[in-house]
Amino acid sequence: MSQTNLIFSSSPHVHGGDSIPQVMKTVIWALMPAAALSVMVFGWPALLVILITTGSCMLTEQIIIRLRGRASTLNDNSAALTGLLLALTLPPHSPWWICVVGGVFAIMVGKHVYGGLGYNMFNPALIARVFLLISFPVELTTWPTATSGLFGESAYGLAESFAIILSGNYGLPELMDAVSMATPLGQYKNEIGLGHTVQEALGGNYGFSYIKASGGLVSGSIGETSAVLLAIGGVYLIHKKLITWHIPVTMLVGCLVPAAVLWIINPEQYPDPIFHLITGGLVMAAFFMATDMVTSPITPKGQIWFGLGCGLLTYIIRTWGGYPEGVSFAIVIMNTAVPLIDQYTKPAIYGKSSS
Repeated sequence: MSQTNLIFSSSPHVHGGDSIPQVMKTVIWALMPAAALSVMVFGWPALLVILITTGSCMLTEQIIIRLRGRASTLNDNSAALTGLLLALTLPPHSPWWICVVGGVFAIMVGKHVYGGLGYNMFNPALIARVFLLISFPVELTTWPTATSGLFGESAYGLAESFAIILSGNYGLPELMDAVSMATPLGQYKNEIGLGHTVQEALGGNYGFSYIKASGGLVSGSIGETSAVLLAIGGVYLIHKKLITWHIPVTMLVGCLVPAAVLWIINPEQYPDPIFHLITGGLVMAAFFMATDMVTSPITPKGQIWFGLGCGLLTYIIRTWGGYPEGVSFAIVIMNTAVPLIDQYTKPAIYGKSSS
């Protein structure tokens, strides 16, 4: 049976008769508002990153499928979704080769090494993001400001945008002057390490604004543009019954509750939970990545434990780890625990004692 003819009917994540292509397409459409805003905020380079990364994933998928002697699976939209998700985790000015290497790794190592769609242990986009961050930390932690967007004061033309992406991002310093800026999480992490308070770290010349952050007008990955639009897309997926509330809600709770507790105890050392909610990739990860139906638990109880673990690990890494952002590592770590979670949360067989 072709993969494109498979029907999701038994999975707890999907309660209708949607086919794989339709499910993937719906998730892609749910991401479109945030992706479109990111292009407005960061300009043509962000669009080029999305196109190159998605194209790399789709081309790698086609090559591997041909080498395996199987019919093309591009029309199931899974490779396109992987490419879009990966692109949304990358800096808007990522060099072209970062996009290509990430796309190849996501499909070849994150997906087909395990046997293809439905067999992968890790979310392909996230495992590729982790690989890129560890391998190329400079390229993955240099961020343009929102003033480089289509309507910003430092906006690039399409030709300049091609030059930035194709030159390896930093090969054209005359185009990059005065447009690099730390993300809010990175700024907080660096300044706290220097002994400053939260207020000193995010105020002053940095000028962090909750209103701007909510609208996506801060430095960060392409998919960190707007927690509001990402949340709307996530709620739409819940409405369509493609995901349930269990993982998104508990992941947010797992991160925001300890954030609130420590903020109450020492507000000069720890930022408030709203800061953690609207900055970084927490919302996108909670709705679009942790809920991956292949790599998350199959029972509602298991999904709750999984979500709590993802959220707590995200906060721990953000606060005390070596990286400002922790969602990718948190979800990948929890992916390894899914078989164990499934084992201990599976329901008892009807008529058989749980003991």
